[in-house]
Amino acid sequence: MTIQQPKIDTSPKISDEIRKTTCYMCACRCGINVHMKDGPDGKRQVAYIEGNRDHPVNKGVLCAKGSAGIMQVNAPSRLKAPMKRVGPRGSGEFEEISWDEALDMAVGLLKPIREKDPKKLAFFTGRDQSQSFTGFWAQNFGTPNFAAHGGFCSVNMAAGGIYTMGGAFWEFGQPDWDRSKLFMLFGVAEDHDSNPIKIGIGKIKGNGGKIIGVNPIRSGYNAVADEWVGITPGTDGLFILAMVHELFRAGKLDLEYLSRFTNAPVLIDAETGLLMRDDAGKELVIDRRTGKLVAFDQKGILPDLAATHEGNRTVFQLMAEKYLDPQYAPEAVAERCGISADRIRKITSELARVAFDEEFELDQSWTDFRGDTHDKMVGRPVSFHSMRGVSAHSNGFQTCRALHLLQIILGTVEVPGGFRFKPPYPKPVSAHPKPHCGVQPNCPLDGPHLGFVHGPDDLMLNEDGSPARIDKAFTWENPMSSHGLMHMVISNAHAGDPYKIDTLFMYMANMSWNSSMNSGGVMKMLTDKDENGDYVIPNIIYSDAYSSEMVAYADLILPDTTYLERHDCISLLDRPICEADAAADAIRWPVIEPDRDVRGFQTTLVHLANRLGMPGFVNEDGSAKYEDYADYIVNHERKPGIGPLAGFRGKDGDKVGRGEVNPDQLDKYIENGGFFVEHVPAGADYYKPWNSAYQDWAVGMGIFDKPEPYLFSLYSEPMRKFQRAAEGHGERQPPEHLRQRVKETMDPLPIWYAPFEDSHVDTDEFTVHALTQRPMAMYHSWGTQNAWLRQIHGRNPLYVPTKIWEANSFEDGDWAKVSSVHGSITVPVAHMAALNENTVWTWNAIGKRKGAWALENDAPEATKGFLLNHLIHELLPPKGDGLRWSNSDPITGQAAWFDLRVKIEKSAAPAECDPAFPPIKSPVGQGPKELKWKVGK
Repeated sequence: MTIQQPKIDTSPKISDEIRKTTCYMCACRCGINVHMKDGPDGKRQVAYIEGNRDHPVNKGVLCAKGSAGIMQVNAPSRLKAPMKRVGPRGSGEFEEISWDEALDMAVGLLKPIREKDPKKLAFFTGRDQSQSFTGFWAQNFGTPNFAAHGGFCSVNMAAGGIYTMGGAFWEFGQPDWDRSKLFMLFGVAEDHDSNPIKIGIGKIKGNGGKIIGVNPIRSGYNAVADEWVGITPGTDGLFILAMVHELFRAGKLDLEYLSRFTNAPVLIDAETGLLMRDDAGKELVIDRRTGKLVAFDQKGILPDLAATHEGNRTVFQLMAEKYLDPQYAPEAVAERCGISADRIRKITSELARVAFDEEFELDQSWTDFRGDTHDKMVGRPVSFHSMRGVSAHSNGFQTCRALHLLQIILGTVEVPGGFRFKPPYPKPVSAHPKPHCGVQPNCPLDGPHLGFVHGPDDLMLNEDGSPARIDKAFTWENPMSSHGLMHMVISNAHAGDPYKIDTLFMYMANMSWNSSMNSGGVMKMLTDKDENGDYVIPNIIYSDAYSSEMVAYADLILPDTTYLERHDCISLLDRPICEADAAADAIRWPVIEPDRDVRGFQTTLVHLANRLGMPGFVNEDGSAKYEDYADYIVNHERKPGIGPLAGFRGKDGDKVGRGEVNPDQLDKYIENGGFFVEHVPAGADYYKPWNSAYQDWAVGMGIFDKPEPYLFSLYSEPMRKFQRAAEGHGERQPPEHLRQRVKETMDPLPIWYAPFEDSHVDTDEFTVHALTQRPMAMYHSWGTQNAWLRQIHGRNPLYVPTKIWEANSFEDGDWAKVSSVHGSITVPVAHMAALNENTVWTWNAIGKRKGAWALENDAPEATKGFLLNHLIHELLPPKGDGLRWSNSDPITGQAAWFDLRVKIEKSAAPAECDPAFPPIKSPVGQGPKELKWKVGK
């Protein structure tokens, strides 16, 4: 008998159809191929998900989260229908109702508010990625109280970058992956921009480049870095300014770059500290060729960094004076940063060597905004990336500005090999709107809610000086709070400070659990009643796709779809998917139909707006402009020819950026794989803020109405205006108790000061820093009930460094009591050697409350998972001055999650993590022990 080769089908049929759309398992927005099969009822079902190789973001790469999207659309925790509360708040007792009844209830709450006092509505959204739309809705409602999650996530990063150089990291820009030779990351966890960074790191390593990771925790990107710098939390800015000190001391600065493209040569009025300007408002410099005082943008000039004029010096001279101060010397900062002076010098020397000794040129001519033509593009192959780790501190805004200062003095922004902006960035601050708060009954707000203030006159204050917004954004407590303060809304509304609200309307913001500081306190605020027995926060409307912890605290639930069941718009007006070489946007579309009575939240907002007769959503005769969100995406124009999507515009779909409405636009996107790309022309791809070719292209795309060239603001004039007000100048000045803080923290040149919690606690007692970090396999709390992802992160220990581990005689399986001035938790611990020796940390959003997410009450997430949030408060502890200061950055209001100080001691092992809250009743029941199903044949 002969041996028979077994017959194996090496290419089995895996799907009946592929539908291409955009992932939503994090904010990366990768392209995905959704493989479909026919189910038993004839309807198409998801068989599996892979990356789309043609997509500009991920080029086919897909992570565990993205692949697990199939579990997200089959999760037992999905909400099934609109619900109204029938038990006490927090109990989870609901009754399913129809959409007509739900919308009637919502309109019954919202209509009287809009007719009498629109500010009584607080409308705040989580990671919805449709902020231009939700902001448009809120503006037409008329409430000033709108923002998204940025205020408790990373507003310091965004605002610090825009105020300094017109953009920041991640969605704003990226390294020149193909040409960079030295890549330095600060405070980057694995969850943000993960697939592009993985691809980019692979390119840099493949090209023989080096990666330096600065992070107290060595995991993810820092684990694959060639060099890890385990910095002390909250001292990144001090480390950066020590490197700036060394670069100034060694003369390793790109002086031509500073002279041509930044405000370093601009003269400062010695009396006011403001920039000197001509009658047209243009900054003034001294031309090295003529010695004359001229506007910065004149053709043929060479601005003089070292000039003086009638006793007025340049920004550069103030910089040299400040940063050559011995307080920034490596020896002065080493102990505090946890980095030796020699190592600081070595890293600085390496940055300078690569930037200047490995300088290269591209044979590409370009013309700058002055009209001067350059034969070459000079490359400096050093690039940086940073995210929440440096942002979520009370000194985060100045730290972010310091990092941009470091990039700029090396000449590595918008040059080959360096950091490159992604369209629609760069944008000068002047190209952004200012915030607005003009409220009138039954009228839209007088302008956008959020924006960038230029000085005290732009603050959102009432005539009596009180805050106009419920979150106190754009006040003297946090003047430049460009993203609002979502983490303060509930506590302010509960306190009635600055005023009472009637309805809290939230979307996908898990504020009763992992998205709030002081989670236990917030739960109490949401359920608190006044002396009349009424809830202190009278009405709460909430929308989510899943039965999260926050659902139990709402009075009305408007259930959202999952991301494969709705239309979404990833827009140039909002958070696009551009690359440095191209403008790009994308859509999601219903690749499957919901099997539940749910609607996409954006469509629900359209339906509410139609019923409320809101301007912007209805015609003059009261009829609806838009049937649903898809209709809005196609037919809405922010201004003539500019809509949510830049691709396939015009009646024939042949126009780009600007063009008439195309009724078939969504179909065109679907045919193209769910995205659109328009490449930046050759020669316009570098030096974007100053490159005339790029500026003209951006005008054609509808990014600008006219060219907007500008100088990088190493010296921030808006900050100096606030500082001057605190010194006693002008009609609008800070209250006395804030005057000194404004003077000290709003220095127009980047500075460092110790995190605020350090001065509010006994640092000899609370010696340990405590951090959270998101894992690569999780993003938001919605991932923890995902059957595949739970196998990766079903519980979270507290990771403890060797020094603390040995000091407490910890062993595997031990538990610890961790205490802050705000509270204590008892949690399992694990040893981690690659960790700053005075820092503990854990994964965020793994711990769950019993009864939420359709999990069993004894699920590991509910018994062995925990939150550090219980140790953090939205207010700093009292320090004897009679005030409770906000636990946030004093400039932007960014939540200072990572300033937390704790102490740790060994504890007997309890049955489960402490604190443990009573179970809430699940409105969707409990999921099965096993999830399994067969798709197709």
